Amino acid sequence: MFAWNFGDIIDGISAVLPPDAPALIHGERVIPWEEATARSNRLARALIALGAAPGDKVAFYMHNRPEYTETLAACFKARLVHVNVNYRYTPDEVHYIFDNSDAAIVVYGEEFRRNIEAIRPRLTKVRAFVEVGPGGDFAEPFEALATMGDPSPLGIERSPDDLFFIYTGGTTGMPKGVMWTHNDIRQITLAAARALGPVPETLDELVAATRQTGPGPASVIAPPLMHGTGLLTAMGGLLGGGAVITLPSLHFTATEMLDAIDRWKPANLTIVGDPFARPLAEALEREPGRWDVSSVQRITSSGVMWSLDVKRALLRHIPGAALADAFSSSEALGLGTSIMTAAGEIQTAKFALGPRARVFDENDQQVLPGSGVRGMVAVGPPHPVGYYKDPEKTARTFRVIDGVKYSIPGDWCVVEADGTLTLLGRGNACINTAGEKVFPEEVEEVLKTHPDVQDALVVGLPDPKWGQSVTGVVQLHPGKALDESALIAHVRHTLAAYKSPKRIVTGEVNLRAPNGKADYKSATAFAAERLAPAPA
Repeated sequence: MFAWNFGDIIDGISAVLPPDAPALIHGERVIPWEEATARSNRLARALIALGAAPGDKVAFYMHNRPEYTETLAACFKARLVHVNVNYRYTPDEVHYIFDNSDAAIVVYGEEFRRNIEAIRPRLTKVRAFVEVGPGGDFAEPFEALATMGDPSPLGIERSPDDLFFIYTGGTTGMPKGVMWTHNDIRQITLAAARALGPVPETLDELVAATRQTGPGPASVIAPPLMHGTGLLTAMGGLLGGGAVITLPSLHFTATEMLDAIDRWKPANLTIVGDPFARPLAEALEREPGRWDVSSVQRITSSGVMWSLDVKRALLRHIPGAALADAFSSSEALGLGTSIMTAAGEIQTAKFALGPRARVFDENDQQVLPGSGVRGMVAVGPPHPVGYYKDPEKTARTFRVIDGVKYSIPGDWCVVEADGTLTLLGRGNACINTAGEKVFPEEVEEVLKTHPDVQDALVVGLPDPKWGQSVTGVVQLHPGKALDESALIAHVRHTLAAYKSPKRIVTGEVNLRAPNGKADYKSATAFAAERLAPAPA
């Protein structure tokens, strides 16, 4: 089996693509493949000149923009390791990612300069800063690095075992770096493509096919590139020789995405469930015929519930599209999938088990279809190397069952009689809000530092916009009254805004079982009752 490296793929296909074919599109900015290749080659050389050696980590701290994808290509070419940084984090949370990942280079957007300045004295491992902006006393200007120097390929030998990281919060508590090799990600992609027909099995075959067929399809990537859904689909577009289209606005708007579709005629869209799909469907319903969306062949979503009624609404306006709902996580790609077309409906949260996936109960026994037994979904190799600098979490998540090593991130489901999965939840108490994963204990500990709060639990309630809404249930000290806005502000002072509760309630409820463990079931039922709409 041929072993792949992303840097080699980009070098190979870029040499045979039409030089003026669009590679990166961001609003009015269009960077053709010839220019994008030259810029990423220069940047790769510049990062090496700044002291980066193969295997060193490069932290990406910026909003969606072409420079993110250019830096990603440069890292692949220079054998450096991508580290995604959630730009919604507070400075202290950002510092944790930089420090935990051992980042040697930090590439950041100028909008985050003040945060970088605040934590820079503590970043003793960082050897160089690159600013997407004018630069300054301590930072190199990105544009100078991308436009000066030798634009030719680096001509270095790379390895299929070169790494890239996806930092994820999820059910892991503090964010962890999931370590993937280039080759393992490529093999998963090829396995999915083989189900549709023959695929190039070597780099020479890929280059020959690209020379013959030309550029790949264009893709609009709506979610942040710093999350796995956006990152992996953008990588797929880049490695396929297509155009990666990102949206300039910092907050998603359906009209901006639809305008981009109308203008650039992409075949692929990437969204994150109902928070993106519902506004798109509503805009198309309000103004039918305003946008030409006939080019769209596939809409891919992952990470958040994508409801049946929203899928129906989209298909009324894009009847030729396949709606692919991927059940995956950063440490377990290919758990399951749900593909709905105009020809056949799929119920919400119902997935076909992936070919590498199995479902095991708590005793590591395979769950039989139709048994009604709840189990955890596991996916076999290829899978990540593990979590960076966390052997204990690696051992818990990547386990050997019947001689096969599986990734088991903690997603619960029931296997129906027809073999499909009905997803019950991600992790034990992990809250998934608009694609962001919130670990309740982190929020609870901050709530409990408020002088009015005696105890606290945090749960996720169903929400039509966010998927789940972060909700706090608190017990107050005697004599204290609930000041909901003050408690929410208290959390926001310490944690990223999306982790802050949307609502906080208090009252007569037991937050702990007799053994002292958190009683999330009671807390969830209490919060749902308190926040239920009043009868008409």
